[in-house]
Amino acid sequence: MLNKQLLSLAAIVLLALAACKKDEAEPLDLDYTSASDNARAEDAFSDMLTQVDKAVEDNGLRSADDACDPTVTFDTIASPRTITIDFGPVNCTATNGRMRRGQILVTYTGRYRDPGTVITITPQNYYVNNNHVQGTKTVTNMGLDQNGHLYYTVSVNGSLTAADGSWTSTHQASRVRTWIQGSDTPTLLDDIYEITGSGSGVNRNGVSYTVNITNALRVVVGCPFITSGTVQITPQDRPTRTIDYGNGSCDGIITITVNGNTFTITIG
Repeated sequence: MLNKQLLSLAAIVLLALAACKKDEAEPLDLDYTSASDNARAEDAFSDMLTQVDKAVEDNGLRSADDACDPTVTFDTIASPRTITIDFGPVNCTATNGRMRRGQILVTYTGRYRDPGTVITITPQNYYVNNNHVQGTKTVTNMGLDQNGHLYYTVSVNGSLTAADGSWTSTHQASRVRTWIQGSDTPTLLDDIYEITGSGSGVNRNGVSYTVNITNALRVVVGCPFITSGTVQITPQDRPTRTIDYGNGSCDGIITITVNGNTFTITIG
């Protein structure tokens, strides 16, 4: 009987030691792929709407100061009306250093400022810094909010594919875009928006994740990047990662924090 008790005790001790070793050997999860992929997609689809805003503001006129200013064609007879924004079949480089090629196709039911207007934006053979942007973005004017600001609902269903085709990430979003500054002036460059909402996606490694904006993203029309705000990314069965877009500087630099460790990346 004593021998059986000793054997049982020894087995329990060995199992406990094995469990401890397993816990000690398990690496700390520092992967931030989901956060990085979402930030790049967020940037690409936000920038695409900025290009539409600029094309309408400039009334299709090309700027001699920007070699990457697109050719813009308006069709006001079609129903719904359409805009084609064409950057050409080869890369051009904008004054801010961002490369683009391909087209952005836009349909719209009314003026941007009119409540009820629906704008649908579809990239076609469209590349930003050689990354292939695909999908649709739909913007609906909801009128004035309780603070007297025009606001829009925004839905995105798209993807981003690497320049060499080695990976693709998907991006879905349901947002509210509030025009907090510049709506009462004729110039576009003083326009500022705040974006709230949630979303989801699948990163380049096939891992699904959810998105929650915890502090409103700030979009300044004169800057190609999101300039501030925080987003929580939660990959399936993994801890939440936090993206911080910074303090307002137009630099494309974000920080990603996961398991207490912070990484800095630059959105190209």
